[in-house]
Amino acid sequence: MDAEEGAGVLSKPRSRSRMAGFTAIELMTAVSILAILLGIGIPSLVDWVRNNRVRVVANALQSGLRGAQSDALSRSEPVVLFLTNAKVESTTSAFSADANGKFWAAVTVPGLMAADTATLLNSGVLGDMADGVTITGPSAICFNSLGRLSANSAPGPAGASCSLPATTASVFDIDMPNAKRHLRVMVSIGGQVRMCDRDKDIAQYPDGCPT
Repeated sequence: MDAEEGAGVLSKPRSRSRMAGFTAIELMTAVSILAILLGIGIPSLVDWVRNNRVRVVANALQSGLRGAQSDALSRSEPVVLFLTNAKVESTTSAFSADANGKFWAAVTVPGLMAADTATLLNSGVLGDMADGVTITGPSAICFNSLGRLSANSAPGPAGASCSLPATTASVFDIDMPNAKRHLRVMVSIGGQVRMCDRDKDIAQYPDGCPT
């Protein structure tokens, strides 16, 4: 091979079609793969969001109940936790109990003395954190001065009425349409608060609910 031929081989330009980037077939293949991945991933993401909303509300309710039970013990006086659809900021707030309320509040239960008044201890939000989640259960839970569940037909909030459970615990079922997680918050007669998964049996799973 002479010098001119060698130079011709070395300087031969690459095909413009190879330097232009993706071919039409390569681009269609990439788009198809992306569509498949999105089709797999989006339903999983939607399920995760729904399940997480149920978990957020269950955690908030469990925390509020535990705080109310702890306040009853530490203050040695009855405390009622109730659900409501109006944000409670003080004991002078206009509120009434609602079994599927979007807010919760814990107040002391006035005694027999005329001068006794309710004191707001704590309050929190349920619905704003997870819109669409429903709570099925009592509108109010009363703890006595020993931290145990107690019955009270008029603990203070309008429409609230506390009664002892027919079984071993009062239950709140937390759900959301099309969610795959179904949680329950249980308050035993002794005052213990526990969250469990209704789709699991406690005999097989530590986080399951009793049958």
